[in-house]
Amino acid sequence: MAEIKTKQTDADVSEFIQTFADTDQKRKDSFELVKIIQDLTSFEPKMWGPSIIGFGIYHYKSDRSKQEGDWPLVGFSPRKAAFSLYVYYGSEINEKLLEKLGKFKKSKGCIYIKKLSDIDVEVLKAMISETIIQIQLKWN
Repeated sequence: MAEIKTKQTDADVSEFIQTFADTDQKRKDSFELVKIIQDLTSFEPKMWGPSIIGFGIYHYKSDRSKQEGDWPLVGFSPRKAAFSLYVYYGSEINEKLLEKLGKFKKSKGCIYIKKLSDIDVEVLKAMISETIIQIQLKWN
């Protein structure tokens, strides 16, 4: 059985943001995202691997492979090119919310934004809530 390599660690989230986020704006947006997601979910931020800040946890088993493991319900990483937001679950509700989100790019499991001011934070909050609902429905 294949296991995911990215796991929750005891690394300090604030220290990570201070050292990893490469601009003042990215650090400011990172701390704001932590506050938004923590206030919305009531989960403490935890580091996952060397560069993902996650909130909550669930256990999954892949439908396409033998991979399984634990993963944050939602999270983000302040990567150099853009923020990777792990807040997207391809539900019909989230697809409609994407139309109102603002400026972003999307992949199968996450969305990418350059800065927080490019998106509607209230729409992001709704997407986070919907993602958690869908994950809990599928994996609990």
